Amino acid sequence: MKRREFLGSATGLGMALAYPASGASRLAPSQVPTDVVDLSASQLSAAIRLRQVSCAEVMRAYLAHIHRHNPVYNAIVSMAEDDTLIAAAERADEALARGNYAGWMHGMPHAVKDLADVAGFPTSQGSPIHAGTMPETDRLMIGRIRQAGAIFIGKTNVPEFGMGSQSYNPVFGATGSAYDPALTAGGSSGGAASGLGTHMLPVADGSDLMGSLRNPGAFNNVIGFRPTQGRVPGSGDGDLFYQQMSTGGPLGRNTEDTIRLLHTLAGPDPRQPLTLRDELQPFDRFRARDLQGLKIGWMGSYGGYLEMESGILELCEASLGTLASAGAVVELCRPAYDMDRLWRIWLTLRHWTRHGTMDLYEDPETRRLLKPEAIWEIEGSLDASAADIYEAGVARADWFRTLHGLFDQYDVLALPTAQVFPFSKETHWPESINGVAMDTYHRWMEVVIGGTLAGLPVVNVPVGFDERGRPMGMQLMGPFGEDQSVLEVAMAYEQVTDHLERRPELVAAP
Repeated sequence: MKRREFLGSATGLGMALAYPASGASRLAPSQVPTDVVDLSASQLSAAIRLRQVSCAEVMRAYLAHIHRHNPVYNAIVSMAEDDTLIAAAERADEALARGNYAGWMHGMPHAVKDLADVAGFPTSQGSPIHAGTMPETDRLMIGRIRQAGAIFIGKTNVPEFGMGSQSYNPVFGATGSAYDPALTAGGSSGGAASGLGTHMLPVADGSDLMGSLRNPGAFNNVIGFRPTQGRVPGSGDGDLFYQQMSTGGPLGRNTEDTIRLLHTLAGPDPRQPLTLRDELQPFDRFRARDLQGLKIGWMGSYGGYLEMESGILELCEASLGTLASAGAVVELCRPAYDMDRLWRIWLTLRHWTRHGTMDLYEDPETRRLLKPEAIWEIEGSLDASAADIYEAGVARADWFRTLHGLFDQYDVLALPTAQVFPFSKETHWPESINGVAMDTYHRWMEVVIGGTLAGLPVVNVPVGFDERGRPMGMQLMGPFGEDQSVLEVAMAYEQVTDHLERRPELVAAP
C-alpha cells in the first residue's frame, strides 16, 4: 500500500494504531494525519510492523521533510547520503518480509545527540578539536537503539562539549527552536528537541547534566525525561563511581513515545556497577495516574530565591490549576534548605566534572579552540580540594534527604523548567533576568539543578506559550526510582491539557 493510500485509509491506519494497544496510539478517522511525519513514533512503529507503510516510504518522507526545513532550524548535522539511507530502509523492508522484526524502532529514522558515539558517523561534540572524529563502535545506550531496529541518519546538534543550554558551536552553528527558528532550541539536547518539535525526527535520545533533556523539551514544546540516576547506563568510560550527575534519557512528542524510548535505553549493564538492577514494567503496565487526590508540591521560584522572567510562573500555575480542577491537590511548598548552599555545591561538583578535559587545557593548541566557559570550568576544577569535594557530597546528600522528606507529603514536586523563555540564538546566554545579573554562563538555569543533585526522575511537561508564542515547560519530580510513577502523572497531565496539540508553523528553506 502506498503512503498516500495508507494515510487516506481510515481502515488501514486503524489497523496499524491498534498496535501497540494503547489509547494514546489510536486515532478517530477525523484525526488521521495527512503525512507520515505527523504520526507519533508509537503510531509509526505500529504502521511499519503491520506493513501498512514501508520503511522506504517512511525514509523518503522524512528525508523530504528534513531537506525542506533543516537548513532553517539546523537540528540535524552530519547526515548520511539519501541513497545510503533509502537502501538501508529497503533492507529493513526485506527483513520484515522475511519475518525478521528487530524491535519497535524497526526501520525508523533516528539521529543521535552529537555527544555520543555512533559507528559510521562523526562525533564532533560541537568542538573543532573533535570535528570529524570517527568512532568504530556505538556508545552502550546507542547500541540499544540500533538493536531496536532504528536506522541512523545523522547526529543532532549540541553546544560545545554540551556546555550550556544554547545549542550553538563553531562547527555547525546554532539550532533554532521549533516554534521560532530565530530563538534558541535550548540545550544541550537542542538539536534533538528541535528535530522532534519540527517532526524531522519521530523520537530522540539525549542526555542531561544540567537540564539538558528538560530545558530543550520546554523550549520546543515536547516531553523530556531525566531518569533516576543509574536507570540508563553511561558510556562505561572513565570514572564509574563518583561522578554521578549526568544521565542519558529520552525525548518524545508525547509521553507514550518517551516511555517507549526509555524502555530501549534503560536496564542494567554488568560493566556499570551503579546502574539500577530493577526492571521497568512493560509499557502496557503503565496507566495514566488518577488525578483525584494526587498531591503536588509547587516549589515555584523557591519563595522568590530564583529570578523568573515574567509570565513563566503564571503559565505553570495555570496548568497546575487545570490539574486541581481534575482533582489534584496543589500546595505551595518550600524545601527547608539553604538554596545558596545548593548553588555553591553545584559549582564545586560541576567544575569537577570538567577536570577530565585537562589535557585540552594544558595543550596551547587545543586551549585556544576552547570557548571561554569551558576554560572557566576547567580552571574551577583546579581549585577544588578533596575537602571541597567531600563537603559538597555531604551537602548533596542533605539535599536528597530534604526532598525525600517532602515526598512523605507529596506525590510529585513541581518547578518551572526554565527561568527565561527561549531567547535569540545569537545570544550565547542571558546575562541578566529582571535586571539581576547572572554571574555565570549557567546561573540562569539554576532551576534545574535540584533534580540533578538528588538523582531523581524528572519529566518536563509543556505549560503553553506566552503572548509572543514562546513555549515553556514545568518539571514534575518524583521519588528516587519511581520513574514509572512520574511518567504516569505525565500521562494524566497530557490527558487534561492540550499544549502538545499546538504545532509550530514551520519555515521552509528558500
